[in-house]
Order: sequence, then C-alpha cells, then structure tokens
Amino acid sequence: WGFLYSNYVRFWLKWILRLLTRKCELQRVFDGAKAGAQRTLSIGNHRTVQLEGTLKVLRNAVHVEEAEVEKCVRDVMKEKKIEQKDTGFKTNLHISLLQISGYKKLYLNVENLRKVPYDSDNEEHEEQLIELWNLLMPHENLKARITKQWCDIGFQGDDPKTDFRGMGLLGLVNLVYFSKHYTDEARQILSRSNHPKLGYSYAIVGINLTEMAYSLLKNGALKSHLYNMVSGSPQMEHFHQFYCYLVYEFDKFWFEEEPESIMHFNQYREKFHEKIKGLLLRCDVILTLQN
Repeated sequence: WGFLYSNYVRFWLKWILRLLTRKCELQRVFDGAKAGAQRTLSIGNHRTVQLEGTLKVLRNAVHVEEAEVEKCVRDVMKEKKIEQKDTGFKTNLHISLLQISGYKKLYLNVENLRKVPYDSDNEEHEEQLIELWNLLMPHENLKARITKQWCDIGFQGDDPKTDFRGMGLLGLVNLVYFSKHYTDEARQILSRSNHPKLGYSYAIVGINLTEMAYSLLKNGALKSHLYNMVSGSPQMEHFHQFYCYLVYEFDKFWFEEEPESIMHFNQYREKFHEKIKGLLLRCDVILTLQN
C-alpha cells in the first residue's frame, strides 16, 4: 500500500485537491498552520519539503540568505504557478523564510561574540565590566581594577576576566544587558544570591546561563520561541531577552527547590535545563520576561 500510495495514489489525490481548492499543496499546508512556529517549522522540516516532490527551488528556499528571500519567494510562486495576487501566501512565505535565514544569522552572530575573548587591554571590554559593577553596586565604588570586591557580585576571584573564558565576551554582554534593562530585578536577584543558606555566585551563574541559552540556540531548540516572538529575522536583542528570562526564572526555581547547598548546583541546573527544554517543545511557546 505504501508503494502504491507514494507512486500513484498521492499524485492523483494532489491533482484532485488542486482542482477542487485551486491551491497547491504548499498553499494548503500554509492555510492549515497558524502564524509563527507552526507555519515556519512546517516548511523548514524535511517532511513538508518532500510534499512538493523533487522541487529544487523549494528545497533551496529554506537555505537562502536574507538578501535572497524576496527573489526566492517569487521563484517559488512562479514554479508552483501561484498567482501573484495571492498576497497572503506571498507575505507568509516571505516571513517564514526571513525567520529561517534570520535564525541562522543570529546563531552566527552569537557564536562570533562568544569567540571573542575578554581582553583587559581592550578599553571597550573594560568599560562594559565597570558598567556592570556600577549598575549592580551604585552606592559602592571599586577600590581597584583587581580587587576582592568582584566577589560581591558573584565572580570567583580578584579579576573577573578569568571567569569569561568559556563564553567569552558573550557572557559579559548578557550580564550587562540584564542589569541595564532590568536593573531593579538584577539588584534584587543579586541580593537574593547572598542568602546565607541558599546563596549562589550571581555572576558565575549568569555566565552559566549564557551557556545554556547559547546551547539551546545552537541545537535549534529556540526556533519555536523565536518564530512565535518575531515576525521576521530574529536579532541579538531577542537572544538577550531570552537570557533575561532564564536568569529571572532560574532564581525563582533555585529558591523554590531549596537545594541543600551550592555543591548540588549542577544537579539543579540540569533539572532547570530540562524544564526549559520541555517548555520549548510547545509549538505556541513564547518565553519572555515582562517589565
């Protein structure tokens, strides 16, 4: 039956449906999918591309660069004989291809920032580090660039640059972004991180959560969230916003779980990671921290 369906029945079924609906299979897929992740993932996965057989232009469509999206939309519509007056399909396909190409570009931008090592001789890097201190500790001045005061905001030693080795400049940029855009929340979480029993190293955990956000982006787990959140190309801003959500939610999670000690951090970190991955499996998911 599978052989008969694939080679004979499906062809005639598609022909009949096109005759009745005056729409090709791709149009029908789009009509049956909600805007956002459901629609974009439907053309981004192998199964839907296969619906259109060996159509080269459609298979290539999910790999185009942002600048080529407009031409690609025209090519798909021409190849599938979709009338240009079908502006709804044209707009929806354009948005979906922008989301797909934008996700890839966002990953490359995040990866490039992660690869930049923190350089204490770089004035811009040093300014961001000092900005982080001033945002979190506005009433206390640093006595020196290398000082034990850094431990007050959760770094491991006298010089924070050593803590950025894993995530590079990305770790610092995320910490600054959260502190700048959610200053009250950042100071509140820093205060809670000094709890005598449930305390944790604020900055170190923040860098650890940057790694979590990065890995979720890299393995494609953030697609549903970003496709639902952005009607177009996801930007670095949207990655930072997701990081802010992680920081805020992890702090709540940590205190709800009440670990016996910080020595169990990896265990609870993994439990939190699994919780987030579960949420991201929902096709309608949007994980944001609202002001």
